Amino acid sequence: MQAGVTTFLPPMSASWLQRQSILLGAMGLLAVWLVFPAIAHDVSERNAGYIESISGIAPIPFLYLGAKHMVTGIDHVLFLVGVVFFLRVFKDILIYVSFFTLGHSLTLLGGVLGGFHANEYLVDAIIGLSVIYKAYDNIGGFDGWGALRINPKWAVAAFGLAHGTGLATKLQALSVSDEGLFWNMISFNVGVELGQMLVLIFVVSLLNVWRLAPGFERQAWFANCLLMFAGFVLFGQHFFAFLTNGGE
Repeated sequence: MQAGVTTFLPPMSASWLQRQSILLGAMGLLAVWLVFPAIAHDVSERNAGYIESISGIAPIPFLYLGAKHMVTGIDHVLFLVGVVFFLRVFKDILIYVSFFTLGHSLTLLGGVLGGFHANEYLVDAIIGLSVIYKAYDNIGGFDGWGALRINPKWAVAAFGLAHGTGLATKLQALSVSDEGLFWNMISFNVGVELGQMLVLIFVVSLLNVWRLAPGFERQAWFANCLLMFAGFVLFGQHFFAFLTNGGE
């Protein structure tokens, strides 16, 4: 959990636990419904065909595709929600998001332009772990780790590397023309950042309103449990795909 945030552990009476277990179970079913149909950040067939048809520098299409990819990528969105969940100061949001941006920009551009390849299922499983990590951090899971606890900013940057690699693997699976590739990838990355900005504006605005509601701390605890559950679903989905595909 970020500095200055007090871990909230709700009272554990039997009736309270029963009610909250039912609530958490319902939220879990909702998470399954939301997450399983979403193939994290796959490129649609229509967009894939369009990308493969482009030859030469085409900044606007790649800008649009990058923004769309971020906004519709549920794994990226869930991680960002976890990152900013308890951040109330704009400066803190800017710092954490900058660490994430640095990480995913390096591996997105390095992967596509430098020809670095990774197993897409394994990378997507790691991205699922990033959601689990941030949600667990938010409920105070690492508070007792002392010197062993990873600096949360560097953890966000490290997981940003995984998110960027995930973006790169999807583009590498397509027949993207080498002509104009550098500027097209720069445009795609800028689009990703614009999409990220839109997501953050929406999420931070929603959180600011939610924090005014009575009982926010208790609700936040359960929301992060749900976030962690969604991360486990993403991890399990992609790690199972990795195992069944023989690690290819």
